[in-house]
Amino acid sequence: MTDGQVAVITGAGSGIGRALAQQLGARGATLVLVDVNREGLTETAGSLERPCQLEVVDVSKRDQVEALAAKVLEAHGRVDLLVNNAGVTVHDTVMHVSYEDLEWVMNVNFWGVVYGTKAFLPHMVERRSGVIANVSSVFGIVGWPFQAAYNASKFAVRGFTEVLWRELDGTGVRAVTVHPGGIKTNIVRSMRFRRGAGLGKSHASMVRVFDAVAQTTPEVCAATILRGLERGDRRILIGRDATFLDTLQRVLPTRYSTVLDYFERRAAAKRAKARATAAKEAE
Repeated sequence: MTDGQVAVITGAGSGIGRALAQQLGARGATLVLVDVNREGLTETAGSLERPCQLEVVDVSKRDQVEALAAKVLEAHGRVDLLVNNAGVTVHDTVMHVSYEDLEWVMNVNFWGVVYGTKAFLPHMVERRSGVIANVSSVFGIVGWPFQAAYNASKFAVRGFTEVLWRELDGTGVRAVTVHPGGIKTNIVRSMRFRRGAGLGKSHASMVRVFDAVAQTTPEVCAATILRGLERGDRRILIGRDATFLDTLQRVLPTRYSTVLDYFERRAAAKRAKARATAAKEAE
């Protein structure tokens, strides 16, 4: 991105979206930052050296996204980069997850990507220039227990975007899938935590585990995305965990879960031992 180029980032109120805004802003991009959280957007804007356009938009609402596109194009006349990054999750079993929670996750994570892509794509194709980066996840590569809604949405984002790889060939417009591994964001803190049957874990314990295993900062994630875009990559894996899981799924497409279960048991045993040691030292 260079001076004068316009970047639209959804989910810009925190995490990966905020880090992308900071790094693109430092490169001189004209920023349109989008989030449903006005306070988060304001905090992101306050961390930037240059003014930006802030838009409070619920990406799960088609009319709001289409209005956003019209407003951006009227104000700037162009969009060079669209990052569909907004995302949410719910923790529950397939048996117990409500239709309401499933629809909430799909509406934000998948339909938000669809609405953003379709709202801005005709303009990019007409100009024969632009990049649409759709943020999937490592959970768009492997399935994970209690994350069925999130998995479904991120697999859908992956499939939707990979279709665009071929459909946009020769148009001058690129579509990119982004697969972050564990990124130190607030997504687990802000998720809808439902116990379901047999989970036996608290939301607080899930947050502690995620904080311990998440390997990549939002800043490193954003820098990796921008390097991938500059190289012209169609698919960007972020973090050693994402690379490992991608390779594992390719080698053991139907049995990778047995390997993951083994590592999960080892990690749980290590945490239990650490807790026991700490309790003994406290006596």
